[in-house]
Amino acid sequence: MSATDMLNSRPVSIEEISAHKSLDDLWLVVEGVVYDFSEFAPQHPGGIDILLCHAGRDATAAYLEAHSPSLVRTSLPPSRRVGVLDEATVTEDWARPPPTMEKPPTKAKGAKPPLSSIINAHDFRLAAQQSYTPKMWAFLSSAATDCLTNERNSSTYNNIILRPRVLRNVSSVDVSTTMLGHCISTPIFIAPTSMGRLFHPEGERELGRGAQSLGIPQCVSTSCSFPLPEVMDAVEEGKSADGTNVPVFFQLYVDKDRRKSENLLRLVKERGVQAIFVTIDAPVIGKREADERLKADENMMTLPMSGQKAKNDSKGGALGRIMGQFIDASLTWDDVAWLRKTVPGLPIVLKGIQTAMDAVKAMEIGVEAIYITNHGGRSLDTAPATILVLLELQKCCPHIFDKMEVYIDGGITRGTDIFKALCLGARAVGIGRGFLFALNYGKEGIEHFVNSRSPSYCALDLRRFLASC
Repeated sequence: MSATDMLNSRPVSIEEISAHKSLDDLWLVVEGVVYDFSEFAPQHPGGIDILLCHAGRDATAAYLEAHSPSLVRTSLPPSRRVGVLDEATVTEDWARPPPTMEKPPTKAKGAKPPLSSIINAHDFRLAAQQSYTPKMWAFLSSAATDCLTNERNSSTYNNIILRPRVLRNVSSVDVSTTMLGHCISTPIFIAPTSMGRLFHPEGERELGRGAQSLGIPQCVSTSCSFPLPEVMDAVEEGKSADGTNVPVFFQLYVDKDRRKSENLLRLVKERGVQAIFVTIDAPVIGKREADERLKADENMMTLPMSGQKAKNDSKGGALGRIMGQFIDASLTWDDVAWLRKTVPGLPIVLKGIQTAMDAVKAMEIGVEAIYITNHGGRSLDTAPATILVLLELQKCCPHIFDKMEVYIDGGITRGTDIFKALCLGARAVGIGRGFLFALNYGKEGIEHFVNSRSPSYCALDLRRFLASC
């Protein structure tokens, strides 16, 4: 063991730690490790005040409220690790949070019902509304301006009628399919969503475990609340007994600093991601008024892959707008070639197609798939419901379905909705908000959401409607 390793592992007493609590000499304990934050403190995105409040103390609880566990280990150089906390020296007074930081816990709106009482997607939504904090609910449920597109995404499915056929042998129905050549159990995938740790301590990691258990893909967002390697570690934990696992995809918001996106793409490729879903429908973030009205807790979240942090400004406290300020609004069709060069061999999916003209353009430049989505109505209000775009493609350019795969999301709440999307040519459907509602109950909730005794979304529910039609 080197001298540096020995120093970094030495026991450090609370007496020594407490002596380093000034602006230019600042030590903190995070998860039992003592770090020297002196050089980093002035650059801390959350400001120096919160660091000073915990200076010379254990900051683990406050740190984990806003950051993924690995962030401090990867952000500070090894030389900034002083040693490990000598637990034998810890006293009750020292371990107690500093008075200036003590605050009552944020009260949820109500206790969530038992999972056994949840029988459909609407129940999951109601349980989340009752138990998530007002800010969490505003961020999750809000949509752009008058929320018309958000509402029509769902209601338009009701205007599409099924015509049942009878006397077919439907005693055994197989709903498995493939996405980009990968076998999946059901034509559903977990759509990319942001800041999963707001809704469960394990956030996207827990979504990954649930996805592996169900045999469906997960698409991890650039705005994920964990670094991609930590999500992939959780996915590995969820592998099936025979060692096989379903694919993980990565959703990219292109950074104004293209070098950051290039480094991120190389990382996700190294960790085994199977395709890049590049978002093209949000060059600017939509005006989500419900989210703007409620101030954000500025210690709420830092996003490790984009580096953005929750805060408030003169316009309000919308987490989506603030967290999305790094997005490059100059992205064009020509940049698909740049993506190909950066991650050669990985399929490219354009996420945000909303017209037949753009679908044809995507086919012409040779992407492997398109993703019909309007960001859950969160970007441009009065954009068409996604299922209407799928109908438009069938009418105006049906040949594209032979050239590339087509995915869709937005407003899907029943097995009939999925069935209609499949009948109109979709290879698979993405579910975003619904899985965040289910995340309220952790991995068990995610599994129940898809395979419950009276299921909300699919496997058994979809089989029922396939058998009926």
